Amino acid sequence: MKRFIPNLLMAAISFASLEAMAATDLVLFNGKIFTADRSQPKVQALAIQDGKVLQVGSDAQIKALIEADTRVIDLGGKTLMPGLVDSHSHAIFGGLEMVSANMEDEVVDLDELEKRLRAWRDDGKARHGDVLSVAGMSSAYWAQSEALGKKFNSSEWASVPVVFTGSDHHTAWANDVMLKRAGVDAALIKSLPAAEDGTIGKLKDGRPNGFLVDAGWDRVASKMPAPSAADMLKAAQTAVRYNNSLGITAWMDPAANAAPGEPVFALKPTEKTVGVLPVYKALSENGGMTAHVAALLVANPKSVPADLDTLDKVRQQFQGVPNLTLPGVKIFADGVIEYPAQSAAMIDPYSNSHKQGELLIDPKHFGELVSAIDQRGWLVHIHAIGDRAVRESLNGIEQARKDRQSGVTHSITHLQMVNPKEFARFKPLDVIASMQLLWASADDYTTDMIKPYVSALAFRYQYPAHSLLKQGATLAGASDWPVSSPNPWNAMAQAITRDGPLGVLNADERLDRETMFYAYTLNAARTIGLDQQIGSLSAGKQADFIVLDRDVFSVDNKALHDTQVLQTWFAGRQVYAPTL
Repeated sequence: MKRFIPNLLMAAISFASLEAMAATDLVLFNGKIFTADRSQPKVQALAIQDGKVLQVGSDAQIKALIEADTRVIDLGGKTLMPGLVDSHSHAIFGGLEMVSANMEDEVVDLDELEKRLRAWRDDGKARHGDVLSVAGMSSAYWAQSEALGKKFNSSEWASVPVVFTGSDHHTAWANDVMLKRAGVDAALIKSLPAAEDGTIGKLKDGRPNGFLVDAGWDRVASKMPAPSAADMLKAAQTAVRYNNSLGITAWMDPAANAAPGEPVFALKPTEKTVGVLPVYKALSENGGMTAHVAALLVANPKSVPADLDTLDKVRQQFQGVPNLTLPGVKIFADGVIEYPAQSAAMIDPYSNSHKQGELLIDPKHFGELVSAIDQRGWLVHIHAIGDRAVRESLNGIEQARKDRQSGVTHSITHLQMVNPKEFARFKPLDVIASMQLLWASADDYTTDMIKPYVSALAFRYQYPAHSLLKQGATLAGASDWPVSSPNPWNAMAQAITRDGPLGVLNADERLDRETMFYAYTLNAARTIGLDQQIGSLSAGKQADFIVLDRDVFSVDNKALHDTQVLQTWFAGRQVYAPTL
């Protein structure tokens, strides 16, 4: 009995300590709350303790947890949901473009383009060192490469380096001054290996016409002036604030070891190739990291398993940074599909060139690389736009699954063209489809620049979101910002309607609203390797949540598109409100 009494006393003390620890810091009630937890998806109230979800339930259940020091918020019937997760966002690059000259995909005539360049030159937005650069250019301009040359290789621009970068971040146009600086001339074009054929546009006489794609763009990008550390930190701060204003509290940065100007498509990383990781670290140290960032390291598409040791050395340099994780590797399987780039790897050749695009990975050995990544417990996230690239990406992941059932979630992103034979492979291989469904619109890109050049079958299954879902695939929301807007509400509405200026892009591929809400919460959290910490308002998870200005479950699609975030909370702390 003498031994039993101290044990009872210890148990009582422990229980009292647990009760003290469970003190409720914050209660929000009288709301329409979507938890993204399928066991209890809709509730009225939420309790927070120490930055984490303590409990969700009815008003009566949660009000019972209120104590003397608990902060209590009446939501007044407003909608609350988990913080949104973007499974593919180059956020710091997006922040840089927010403070620089940007056409935002608008197409104007060349006289107006020249007028804007002058204005941005004069106000400094286009100035990067001695180079004038404008981002966000529509691919529609590249068919006018010779006309661009006549305009921007003469007069006041004859001695000024000028670069127009595509909104897709795979293409660009540079004038002769900039091409010369990068060593791009007729002799170089003639000496290009077969794999780079077509990455530099040329005139009939063999000289470059200024158009650049993938490896060709890498050559010029590497000669662009690098932003300062202060500029990069400002870009990161801008990016976090903007994402928080949209309700985004987490994202995957799929190329975090690449810095502006580095050849991302043919990156050959060393342990010193740290890209924007120091910027995230500085932001975290300054207390500005009000988002979770899952930073991936780009591996060269032709990497072998031994090369992963180098990436691991980079990972080790950034362990322990609050709100920054390094869960895996990004690989480019191909390029982009729009004319005139046509570097996406296709099963059927493009009708104009009779080529199949450029498969960047080696299908004979890609499975070995993916399996080696998987064996380390790292996720792999593969850029695949063409249907052949998607097929070979799945083949690579299939090899890893045959070698072991690691439980690591891998993903393929973009998925613009997917052959129907691949739809049913995603579920058994546990491959998440990370899709930028803001792009699922009948417009100049998906129609004029693609339809005439690809097979009818390929075009029919462009961004086949519903077909994938129907076969059991898990869909995750993604933006690829700054390629396009990171606004998840715009993307959700687009995925539901697929309406565009040229009609509807395959109505059969429309999705329902609830699917999109899960795509931007729990599914995206799983894609970035953080579903045990975030993605749903489940007890024990971090209290990241947003309050909205409308009931997103009941409003029409136009209203969904225009949704505004009233509050964003990160770890139980409010980090955004429109008046802040």
